[in-house]
Amino acid sequence: MKVTVRRVGPESAAIVLDIVREAFGSRPPLDPPADALRETESSIATRLALGGGLVARLDGEPVGALIMDAVGDSVYLRRFGVLTSAQGHGVAGAMIQAASEAAVGRAWLRVVAREELPRTVGFWAHRGFTQTDRNSPYVELVRPVPSFHHVPTAEDMRALGARVAQDLRPGDLVVLTGDLGAGKTTFTQGLGLGLGVQGPVTSPTFVIAREHATRGTGPQLVHVDAYRLGGAAELDDLDLDTAFDDAVTVVEWGEGIAEDLADSRLQVRISRDPAAGVDPDAEPDPRTVEILRLGPRWART
Repeated sequence: MKVTVRRVGPESAAIVLDIVREAFGSRPPLDPPADALRETESSIATRLALGGGLVARLDGEPVGALIMDAVGDSVYLRRFGVLTSAQGHGVAGAMIQAASEAAVGRAWLRVVAREELPRTVGFWAHRGFTQTDRNSPYVELVRPVPSFHHVPTAEDMRALGARVAQDLRPGDLVVLTGDLGAGKTTFTQGLGLGLGVQGPVTSPTFVIAREHATRGTGPQLVHVDAYRLGGAAELDDLDLDTAFDDAVTVVEWGEGIAEDLADSRLQVRISRDPAAGVDPDAEPDPRTVEILRLGPRWART
């Protein structure tokens, strides 16, 4: 099944309203009732005219929607709903990703959830949102908007890694995602330069993990390749001399495996720049790097 997400305006008010009514109507009754159930096509159209919204489709059928509400340096995700029949197909995640891209230029994504719905609060927490306020019965959660970097060359990739390293401290987790040859190890080499660690930073594919001691007073670097690991348990059982709490830990191929190593993480996704064409041997071969700071470590509001 294919999920697509597109920006919409007031012309899509009827579609958004149908999704909001069905999605919120399927939740347990609340006292006071959810504000979303009082929406009309007119009120939805007004919201969409002010900030726009997103509609997600599953094989062409509209199944998810949200409204974006820009306030100061933040974008609130309002009326976020996915039809029950479409849950479990990645619709919610695709909408959050699309909202993150649409919010570039702002600092924060924010959501407001009801405290009587702990599964909903947990849903947002699982996706890197951190609670910052509670005004019963409402809970506000926040997540930084990711930054996107155009990286033309391998040297630029190392330079980006070195800049990112300046924000890191012992106990930090970096989860690297990208296809073979995307530049994950090159980015890590830049981290090593920025941290000032010893030894050349090379791919740990065959040894699973390499440890790099610091040359000075900064944290050590633990560089892990999770490609051949069977899951989070095998990652946690690695026989390392350096404790994760004493080092910056970088896990290549770590998405879906490494998240439980820490309550916060720097998630780095590297992809070929779509403007570069289709020739993988072209020079230069630029990349787009998305950096997303997740969890309370990075929730500085």
